[in-house]
Amino acid sequence: MAGGIGQFLATPTDLVKVQMQIEGKRVAQGGAPRFRGTLDAFRTIAKAGGIRGLYTGWQPAVQRAMLVQMGDLTTYDAAKQMFQREFGVADGPALHAMSSGVAGLVAATLGAPADVVKTRIMNQPLDEHGRGTLYKSTIDCLKKTVQNEGFGALYKGWLPTWMRMAPWSLTFFLSFEQLRRLSGMSSF
Repeated sequence: MAGGIGQFLATPTDLVKVQMQIEGKRVAQGGAPRFRGTLDAFRTIAKAGGIRGLYTGWQPAVQRAMLVQMGDLTTYDAAKQMFQREFGVADGPALHAMSSGVAGLVAATLGAPADVVKTRIMNQPLDEHGRGTLYKSTIDCLKKTVQNEGFGALYKGWLPTWMRMAPWSLTFFLSFEQLRRLSGMSSF
């Protein structure tokens, strides 16, 4: 829930990031840039669609955050216990690094479909009422993506996503374990 709430609050920033990422393609194809910078992107999107416009794509963004956090947090402890039980790995940085690697892998895999849907919904053109012209909803985008491109399309960008998430998981869980140790708490 915390990941979902945090993502909901951050959706306008995520939307601006996604919109600005496609600007390079637009300019390379001969189009004029829509934004002069980050603040201009916020203003332009808000002017066109109001507060609601800044929350375009909030549903798949929240779903993605919840799936990623669920995968990351639950897998870390499960992997840690498995490495200790099955392979006799002692509690320490090596165990924490291996467990965080597995956690990042699972988090990226669970979150990838929602990430693809989120990005497509955030990038779609809007009509005069601020509604998407390509997709009616998260489910509609998911169905159309699979129908038109196959199931594998839901995992486009998986490798760079995992390459971004793995260092995050490693840093987070190694720091978390050290803070846990310094405060006198046990690993389980």
